[in-house]
Amino acid sequence: MQLRKLLVPGLISLALLSGCSLFNSEEDVVKMSPLPQVENQFTPTTAWKTSVGNGIGEFYSNLHPAWQDGNVYAADRRGTVKAVNASDGKEIWKVDLSEKTGFLSSNRPALLSGGVTVSGGHVYVGSEKAQVYALDTSDGSVAWQTKVAGEALSRPVVSDGLVLIHTSNGMLQALNESDGSLKWTANLDMSALTLRGESAPATAYGAAVVGGDNGRVSAVLMQQGQLIWQQRISQATGATEIDRLSDVDTTPVIVNGIVYALAYNGNLTALDLRSGQIMWKRELGSVNDFIVDNNRIYMVDQSDRILALTTDGGVTQWTQSDLLHRNLTAPALYNGYLVVGDSEGYMHWVDINDGHFVAQQKVDSSGFLTEPVVASDKLLIQAKDGTLYAITR
Repeated sequence: MQLRKLLVPGLISLALLSGCSLFNSEEDVVKMSPLPQVENQFTPTTAWKTSVGNGIGEFYSNLHPAWQDGNVYAADRRGTVKAVNASDGKEIWKVDLSEKTGFLSSNRPALLSGGVTVSGGHVYVGSEKAQVYALDTSDGSVAWQTKVAGEALSRPVVSDGLVLIHTSNGMLQALNESDGSLKWTANLDMSALTLRGESAPATAYGAAVVGGDNGRVSAVLMQQGQLIWQQRISQATGATEIDRLSDVDTTPVIVNGIVYALAYNGNLTALDLRSGQIMWKRELGSVNDFIVDNNRIYMVDQSDRILALTTDGGVTQWTQSDLLHRNLTAPALYNGYLVVGDSEGYMHWVDINDGHFVAQQKVDSSGFLTEPVVASDKLLIQAKDGTLYAITR
């Protein structure tokens, strides 16, 4: 049960005053699985590593590196954004988005949280302070900065001349890609009890499809901000507050006119893109983004099982259950293998054909929260302490 993303203002004091608990009993407290013994079939190599500020510490943040045209872009929570050469990790430029107060040691942190996204000539990153920044890829200078409706926890998505931002208070906003001006706002609603995190939208055929904290998936016309359809894939039920969480925090995946969406305490669901009608669903939940590739769905569920399922009906093809409750990242598909990181700083390599382990490596002592990113022949992953690694097979 991945409680690291839980955000309910006042929840602790409310529980103490009322005498109720998030958990039914001591049996609900889960233990991390021991590290499985793996006989490496190959040894992954760290091509280079570099520090990107102070990282995210123990805060939840969706910051992860982005790659374009041979350069890698990464950020830390305080406000450092850095561009490095993808081949050797050498710094190209570095900027500090923290607020200057007149005293160098007392700058207010920018609290970057959503991103990083690179598209065209800009690097985009959002913050817990409801700011979205567009930086020039050539030198890191701020091209524009816009205040949005709430915390920008998910990564910005750029499509059709718009920068789409899903804020923590349930708003989907479209900003003009060239100057950051607000084009429209769609209110997707939210629940009183939610997880810390928001779904980034997926785009196709002029529509943006995004998950919401209310258990619904919504499709919005990108040019007008008009709601096309909404479909519920998770219902708030259960005896405890945790059981009733119904967030859809994962990014939907659109393939051949089908929307695949995944809720925390709900279902893995296939929807018709045009109508939003449910085509099939499986009772599986997660907060991690998933992969759809070659008629398969690869995912990490809320208990940290790794699964491969068919896109036709969601039939399970294999399950890897030896990493339960190790707080896995979302998976990456790299060189024919699934790769995940865990909270102890290990990376695990899994054969996509049957789910058995092919390699394991200890990379960083601070651990990982966000998924690896494929950058040509390298695999990028950013640790909680801000160290950015480039891994090769």
